[in-house]
Amino acid sequence: MALRLKYAGRAAFAETAARLMVRHLAADTDLLIPVPLHRWRLWSRGYNQAGLIAGALGRLSGVPIDVHGLVRRRATPVLRVQSGAGRRRTVRGAFEVPHTLRIRVAGKRIVLVDDVYTSGATTDACIAALHAGGAARVAVLCWARVIADGDD
Repeated sequence: MALRLKYAGRAAFAETAARLMVRHLAADTDLLIPVPLHRWRLWSRGYNQAGLIAGALGRLSGVPIDVHGLVRRRATPVLRVQSGAGRRRTVRGAFEVPHTLRIRVAGKRIVLVDDVYTSGATTDACIAALHAGGAARVAVLCWARVIADGDD
C-alpha cells in the first residue's frame, strides 16, 4: 500500500493510512508537518505522499497542518538504495524551517508525518531542523516501518 501511494499515484491510500494512524496522534499535538519533498521531486511525482497523509490526518483530527513550515532546501538522490550511513550523509542539512516561518513552529508540539520510516535518517534531519526552528517537541508518526537486516 505504501509503495502504491508513493509511486503509483494511489492518493486514496493516504486517507486509509490516516484513518489507521489517527488513534496514535497525541492529544496535545499543536501542528502536523509532513516530511517535505524537494520542489523538483514534487514536480515530477505530482504530489507529496506524506503531505497527503498529513492532510487526511488533519481533517480527521482537527489538528492544523503546515506544509510550508519545513522545507527541503536542496535536492537529494533517491535514498532507498543507500545504506543507513549513506542516508544520514545525504540528508544532513537538507531541511530547514524558513526564517520567515519560524513563528509557525516556535514553541509548538509538532508531529512530523511520513509514509515510511526506514533508517531514521530523514526523520532525524527533519527533527533537528524543527528543533533549530524553535519547536518545543517533535514526535514522528509514519504509516510503515522497514525492518532492516543490514546496517540500518
